[in-house]
Amino acid sequence: MKITSNIFNSHSKEDGDFFWGIRKILGFKPKNLKIYKKAFLHRSANKKDANGNPMNYERLEFLGDAMLGTIISKYLYAEVPTGDEGYLTKMRSKIVSREHLNELGKDLNLIQFVESRIPKSHFGDNIHGNVFEALVGAIYLDRGYKYCEKFLYNSVIKPYVNIEQLEGKVISYKSLVIEWCQKQKKTFNYDVYEDTGNDPLKHFAVKLSIGDSIVAKARATSKKKAEETASKRAYFALQNKIDKS
Repeated sequence: MKITSNIFNSHSKEDGDFFWGIRKILGFKPKNLKIYKKAFLHRSANKKDANGNPMNYERLEFLGDAMLGTIISKYLYAEVPTGDEGYLTKMRSKIVSREHLNELGKDLNLIQFVESRIPKSHFGDNIHGNVFEALVGAIYLDRGYKYCEKFLYNSVIKPYVNIEQLEGKVISYKSLVIEWCQKQKKTFNYDVYEDTGNDPLKHFAVKLSIGDSIVAKARATSKKKAEETASKRAYFALQNKIDKS
C-alpha cells in the first residue's frame, strides 16, 4: 500500500482519482504517475517542463507506436510460423491500423483523462488512438518491456486479435479499388470539393468516377475520410466484379 498512501499524502484527490482510473485500465499499479499524466497532455494545454521544453503526449505516442509494432510483430511471428514477411507485415498493419487503435482508445475511454484547452467534443477520432499509443509508451518508460507486453496482450491481443477474421479484414478500400482499376486498365478519379452544408465542422464531398460513370459519393470532415468512404461504397457496388478479378 506504500504507493497508494504516498499518492494521498503528497498529492491531490485528483491525482488519487487518476491513479485508480489508470490502475484499473492497466491491471497493475503505475509507479511514476507523472509519466502517465504526460500521456494525456494535449499540446493545446501549452505546458512546459523545467527546462522549457514543450510537454504533451506526442513523444510518448512515438515511443508507444514503436513498442506496439514490436510486441505485435513478436506475437505474430510466434503465432503464425508459416507466415512469410509480406503476410506478417500485412497482418500487423491490420492490428495497429489507425481505425483499430481509435476503437481501442474509445473502448478504454481514455479521452476522459485528456488535459486540453480544446473541448473534447471538438476532437476527431484520432485522439483516441493517439493517447492509446502514448499510454503504451508511458507503460514502457514506467514499468519496462514485460509490463508493456502484458498490457497489450490483455487489452489488444486477447480480446481483439483473431487471425482468421483479420485475414479477411480490408485495411483500405481506396487501395483495393485503385488496385482493381489498374489491373482492369480502367481510369478512375476522385473529385474532391469543399461541402458548403450547414454543419458546424467543415466537410468535404467526394465523387468517385470509374471510366465515364460516377460510382459512389461520400462526405466527411476530411478529404481522406471522404475518399475512403466513397471507395467503400464503390467496393460494395462492384464487389462481385472485384472479388472475381
